[in-house]
Amino acid sequence: MSVTAFAVVLAFAVTAFAPQVLNDGDTFMHIAAGARMLADHAVLYRDPFSYTFAGAAWQAHEWLAEVAMAAAYGAGGWSGLLLLFAFAAAAAAGLLAHNLGRWLDWPAQAIVSIIALSCMTPSLLARPHLLALPLLALWLSGLLIARSEKRTPSFALLPVMTLWANIHGSFLLGLGLAAGLALDALVSDDNRAATIRGWSLFGAGALAAALINPHFVQGLLFPIAMMGAAKLANVAEWQPIDFSQFQPLELAVLAALYFVVTRGVRIPPVRAFIVLVLLHLALQHQRHQIVFALAAPLLLAEPMSRALSASASALSKRTHRLAAFAATATAVLVIGLAALRLLVPVVRSDGPVAPISALEHVPPALRCQPVLNDYSFGGYLIFAGVRPFVDSRVELYGDAFLARYEQIIASDPQTVRATLRAYDIRWTILGKRSRAVAVMDGLRGWRRFYTDDYAVVHIRDK
Repeated sequence: MSVTAFAVVLAFAVTAFAPQVLNDGDTFMHIAAGARMLADHAVLYRDPFSYTFAGAAWQAHEWLAEVAMAAAYGAGGWSGLLLLFAFAAAAAAGLLAHNLGRWLDWPAQAIVSIIALSCMTPSLLARPHLLALPLLALWLSGLLIARSEKRTPSFALLPVMTLWANIHGSFLLGLGLAAGLALDALVSDDNRAATIRGWSLFGAGALAAALINPHFVQGLLFPIAMMGAAKLANVAEWQPIDFSQFQPLELAVLAALYFVVTRGVRIPPVRAFIVLVLLHLALQHQRHQIVFALAAPLLLAEPMSRALSASASALSKRTHRLAAFAATATAVLVIGLAALRLLVPVVRSDGPVAPISALEHVPPALRCQPVLNDYSFGGYLIFAGVRPFVDSRVELYGDAFLARYEQIIASDPQTVRATLRAYDIRWTILGKRSRAVAVMDGLRGWRRFYTDDYAVVHIRDK
């Protein structure tokens, strides 16, 4: 089986069966948002979920991913959802390995693919960014092939940008990569007039393609505004990678440095700068590790191939004869794994983002009343039909509201009492380790109603 086929099967199997893929509270919210849009036949422009910001302006900027997630969940439950993301991960891995094979012989292709895929595992979560990953691979490989052939990228790539802009905010990175490689072409190519004309037309087309979204210019500017939110620094995925324990990214960076130094790899200055920017983002924010893992190998593959004595072309004749067999074997394995995933139902249980048992113990009439909830529980409450006090939509709640929420969970009794009064809160559901639990235990007129390993429920006495 070829390296590409192996990468496809491996990524599909890991994503379809790894428990961690569903360990994110945002998954619940995205399914609920998609289901609401399918029911209303309209994209969401205002918040329909929380009671603290009900009706406030809110862009469902990942609307297409959310609709796909809701449709997959509706068709096959949690197994159906996992299959959607397994196909996305397999497509991204296959595109990565296939395009590495354009420049690297099979041993190098296999080693780079395995290291890159290992760096992606921390971000294997059922969220829109994973659905956007194959689009990043398609977009970047199209740009790099054009650079390798010293031509302007094909306008056939532009629909990829439109699809990307409606799935995830990382499309802005795609525009940045196009701008960076356009500069690389301007610096390297001889016919600068033709280069400027061709890449300018493509860039204008890419920008126009990104504007084809329900929010038009606001949809284009949303990722920039989102990154300016101060409270993102408190969200785990926006924090730096913790290297106190081994991280796959460390192996990737060290392996790349070793190869570059010992082989004398000559990387074009602009391309090297792009890789360094991606590395900076990956080190600064955990969420960008998966982007670096996919994009950096593609950006470095051609310079690496020049430093290797073997070439991919020598292998291509031999692998061409096995292409049909590899494709057939891959399809059979993927279909078999998909069938197994559907035959083995996923049973959700209590967890740090899913207080299933705790919510089941809350009387239905009380669930309709205002609640003070743990930040990580917000997505599940939305999924279960409960209007939360807060959830992970930083762009909706804003820095001021989230700062006040931080005071609550920091166990400031005065802030807790003021919040309970201001919002007429009748019950709370907080993480068992939340410091606010101790405050609730000591408040007159409140009593602990339910406790398990993940959540504590308090209710207000009548």
